[in-house]
Amino acid sequence: MVAAIFPAAGASRRMGTGSNKIFLELAGESILLRTLKTFSKSARINFLIVVVGAGEVETVTQLLRSAELKPWAVTVGGSERQYSIANGLKLLPADAETVLVHDAARPLVDLETIEKVIDAAEKFGGAIAAVPEKNTIKFVDAEGFVKSTPPRAELVAVQTPQGFQREILLRAYAQAEADNFLGTDDASLVERIGARVKVVASSYKNIKVTTPEDIAVAENFLRGENL
Repeated sequence: MVAAIFPAAGASRRMGTGSNKIFLELAGESILLRTLKTFSKSARINFLIVVVGAGEVETVTQLLRSAELKPWAVTVGGSERQYSIANGLKLLPADAETVLVHDAARPLVDLETIEKVIDAAEKFGGAIAAVPEKNTIKFVDAEGFVKSTPPRAELVAVQTPQGFQREILLRAYAQAEADNFLGTDDASLVERIGARVKVVASSYKNIKVTTPEDIAVAENFLRGENL
């Protein structure tokens, strides 16, 4: 069984709307529903867990009740993404063997990417969706001077979904809590316990909607326009 957790408890300050960006519409449908409907189309996905702010639980619950989705649950998030996902992990069905984590604000993910991440997670223990990095990246020191330039061929821009065997992800979260470690993504926690994480090729269209400009980009992608 595969369960998917969708962190969506952020303040969305960079969007500048004063409300959670997951409620904004893309081509007439909310970002949240568009994301969840894509996952619900996968025969591999069995259960959805949405993590939102305390004041949004009832709103999201009503929104999900009106949609045709796989079985789902809604819970309250924490002050950091990692704490929100930890709350979501508490709602995993007992028979969930593989866990996906996907940003609720990535509504353009495709089924192929989702299922490739599931396959790799089941085979290797952990997997992340990613694309080759197109920019030159620099390591800088505390004073803002360049220290070195890593080879671009060895760099990827990480997206979601990220997928893991249940036991590995739970162990990684338990260790992070014990060490008071706050990671930048789920894979960073899994890496700390020595587990392997496989990179799965994704699409540059799988953007995270964060700013008003991202709304325009996402709508262009939905219309099939090249950018």
